[in-house]
Amino acid sequence: MLEVENSLSNNRELPSIPGKRYFTIGEVSDLCFVKPHVLRYWEQEFPQLKPVKRKGNRRYYQRQDVLTIRQIRNLLYEQGFTIGGAKLRLSGESAKDDSSQSQQIIRQVKTELEEVLHILRR
Repeated sequence: MLEVENSLSNNRELPSIPGKRYFTIGEVSDLCFVKPHVLRYWEQEFPQLKPVKRKGNRRYYQRQDVLTIRQIRNLLYEQGFTIGGAKLRLSGESAKDDSSQSQQIIRQVKTELEEVLHILRR
């Protein structure tokens, strides 16, 4: 649980995720501070990343994909894991418990709602 909180604190500098259903690779790149070619590479390396592909083989990521990318980014760039180590960590976490990701989503939604409330009170 502490690891999830640490990854959240490192991701706080990242912009909040808009309330959309699908995101283009460019939008995900901006939301996660990762270049599009890196995202395409990570799709090959991490089986957890499976964006929907539509017309013209265009990728559309869902909110869960964005959270997974942020988690991968944290493991690789902040915690210094190798690709292999990050794969092992992610596969172990997904097998362990989905509630940690649910808690992460709840925290993100709560933060976004607090931002909206702050704007409305102005």
